[in-house]
Amino acid sequence: MGLALVTGALFARMKKYRAHAGCQSAVVLLNLVIIFLGMAPSFRVRVAPRIPGKLIKPFYLLATAHAALGTIAEIVAIYIVLAAGTKLLPKELRLRRYKPWMRSALALWWLALLLGVATYARWYLEW
Repeated sequence: MGLALVTGALFARMKKYRAHAGCQSAVVLLNLVIIFLGMAPSFRVRVAPRIPGKLIKPFYLLATAHAALGTIAEIVAIYIVLAAGTKLLPKELRLRRYKPWMRSALALWWLALLLGVATYARWYLEW
């Protein structure tokens, strides 16, 4: 998904806005499915019951940071898709300046992705 995000950003730079919108929207929707079917259930069973008591342990701290930042990134991304790509939101809530929102979302996604890799390494590779 990280490569797809970069590809979508490149589409925007090349002024291929339909391809950009399709690529980024697909990543947002795919990520939403992965969150609900895989990440959230795993977090709910393995991490949430031990918060806040075990947050000093990297196993729980990384997973919690990844979940928090990833949730924020996904919410921002959903807002951007709705505000920039549809007319579902009232006019007052639609975006006028896309670049700052999209760049911020991309930065959040990359931070969440890096925390996700660190979480995976800690959980499964015993890093």
